[in-house]
Amino acid sequence: MSRLPYLLATVVALSVPVQASAGPVEAACNRSDRVQASRSLCNCIGQVAEMTLRGGDQKRVASFFKDPDRAQDVKMSKRDSDDQFWERYQAFTTQAEAYCAG
Repeated sequence: MSRLPYLLATVVALSVPVQASAGPVEAACNRSDRVQASRSLCNCIGQVAEMTLRGGDQKRVASFFKDPDRAQDVKMSKRDSDDQFWERYQAFTTQAEAYCAG
């Protein structure tokens, strides 16, 4: 039995580019109109979001790119759940700044 079909299939599989799906934070960053938002920076920020935030938190952070006033509303909120989210958000931003700077 010839090994050529298996070898050919392996070569084809390895040569096809993998389409990585951007998470909500990376996608929102890429769509934003911020001058400093580059694809590489947004990718980095998205990676940190994937490592540090739950799915619901990621969607909430993504909404801040479109409407930054939402972040201020959450920060000023008196709700315990918003306070807990804000702590997670601050930890995310601190890590993103450290990981993605430069």
